[in-house]
Amino acid sequence: MIKKKKKKSYTSVYALGQYISMSAHKARRIIDQIRGRSYEEALMILELMPYRGCYPIFKLVYSAAANASHNKGFKETNLVISKAEVNQGNTVKKLKSRARGRSYPIKRSTCHITIVLEDISFYYQQYEEYLMYLKKSGSSNENINLTCYDTYSSGGLWDKK
Repeated sequence: MIKKKKKKSYTSVYALGQYISMSAHKARRIIDQIRGRSYEEALMILELMPYRGCYPIFKLVYSAAANASHNKGFKETNLVISKAEVNQGNTVKKLKSRARGRSYPIKRSTCHITIVLEDISFYYQQYEEYLMYLKKSGSSNENINLTCYDTYSSGGLWDKK
C-alpha cells in the first residue's frame, strides 16, 4: 500500500467547528452560498441571510480569518474561501415526557463544519513572475491573454436542451 504525502499548503488556513447543533442539511444550504467567495463578501452574505445557522458559520469564517492574520500574517483583503464542507455529527437522543406516562423520542442532530481560507496574493505573485519570464525570453506575443472558462456558467456541463 502506497501512502500519498499531502503537499503542505503555505497559502491556506482553516477553522473547524465540531458538534454544532444544527442539521448538516441546513448548514450545507448556507455553506453553498459562500463557497468560493472572498472573505469580506462572505461575511456580508452571512450577516444578511435570514437563517439561524448563519451565526455559527459567521463565527467560523471570522475565526479562520483571525487564524490567517495571526498565525501566517495574511491580509484579510486577499483571503478567499477555497473549501467549505459540512459533515454529519452525532445525534443527541432525548425522551420528552407526554401525557399518560408516555414519552416521545427527540433527536437533536449536530454537524462538523470546516472552513478553509486561501491567500490569493501568492498566485498573483506567480502570475507576475510568469509574465516577467515571458518578457525576458523574447516572446513574440506582447499581449498575453490567460482566460479561464468556467464550465458551469458557460452551460457546457449542465445544458439540458
